[in-house]
Amino acid sequence: MIEIKNVTKKVGNKVILDDVTLDIEKGSLVVLIGSSGCGKTTTLKLINKLIKPTSGEIYIDNKPISREDTIELRRKIGYVIQNTGLFPHLTIKENIELIPRLKKEKSVEEIENATIQLLEMVGLKHQDYINKYPSELSGGQQQRIGVARAIATDAEIILMDEPFSALDPITRTSLQEQLFTLQDELKKTIIFVTHDMDEALKIADKICIMKDGKVAQYDTPENILRNPANEFVKDFIGLDRVWNNPEYIKAKDIMIHEPVSVKPSRTIIQGIEIMRTSKVDSLLVTDKDKVLQGIVTVKDMKSSLNKASSLGTIMSTELLFVNEEDNLVNILSVMNEHSVGYIPVVSDDNKLAGLITRSSLLSVLSEQFLEMEVSVLG
Repeated sequence: MIEIKNVTKKVGNKVILDDVTLDIEKGSLVVLIGSSGCGKTTTLKLINKLIKPTSGEIYIDNKPISREDTIELRRKIGYVIQNTGLFPHLTIKENIELIPRLKKEKSVEEIENATIQLLEMVGLKHQDYINKYPSELSGGQQQRIGVARAIATDAEIILMDEPFSALDPITRTSLQEQLFTLQDELKKTIIFVTHDMDEALKIADKICIMKDGKVAQYDTPENILRNPANEFVKDFIGLDRVWNNPEYIKAKDIMIHEPVSVKPSRTIIQGIEIMRTSKVDSLLVTDKDKVLQGIVTVKDMKSSLNKASSLGTIMSTELLFVNEEDNLVNILSVMNEHSVGYIPVVSDDNKLAGLITRSSLLSVLSEQFLEMEVSVLG
């Protein structure tokens, strides 16, 4: 959809953007984030041809925008800024309908119906707001109108430059949720600038962290949290960020690797000895391909001790397990719901990958806490 290829922007001798290359997929919400002066807003202005690059090119649908008519290009791109940019002398209706009426691609009736629908989509009752002026609305309401106006252009691309940063936390959270819902429904290509990592994590499909006009890391929120590219990114997102977002902590990150397991052909006596030497009170049973078959406990073994049975004949096959890609929230939910102190972890093909126990969880969490303390003291 949008390709930024080797774009550099200089103002005098100062480099604002330094050989930036980004591919932004159609229908995705990409967040540009970084400290002031890193090049976030400059990138938006380049996409909208408010400024021109010193070198490099930007492509939309494989067409270089340098050859596009600037007015026509801007009519195809929605733009939402911090102070909304609403025209104070126009009503809400007139603000939203301005570009659609200029484009003359729809009838007046179609435009008016679309305006009503858009107001409802951004959480405002049309009968209460359609004839009001921007000055009669709160900051949060004005931002909602700004989003509605951007969508009204029928633009496939919407640029948003810190649109919620001046709002109070409650309104800001509400609008973030509203934007996420709208994007989920409409699948626009949105480039959203912010300096707030929490905001980025809440709404982004991909995050581009910028530093000194360069891309420090461009990846999914999960990959950035789990695998920061360098020390700058690690410091920028914060050491404890992943633990404040437990949905990004996967079973494979916290499980005990290579848990004690046995084959179903093992005898009960052998099983008891393996338990004793491994200091466990249950054994996971797998076949020769490591596919999880069942579980046998010390209680099962004691009740069958005088029988010439294999572990495969006494094991329980009704066992709980989680996938290695399941997140911490889901894992704890399953463990609490079924009141279990441990849970096996399997791969997509049901092979035993690991084991999570309450004690291993506490150990991992304690380790993380100690790392944070050391970081603070250091």
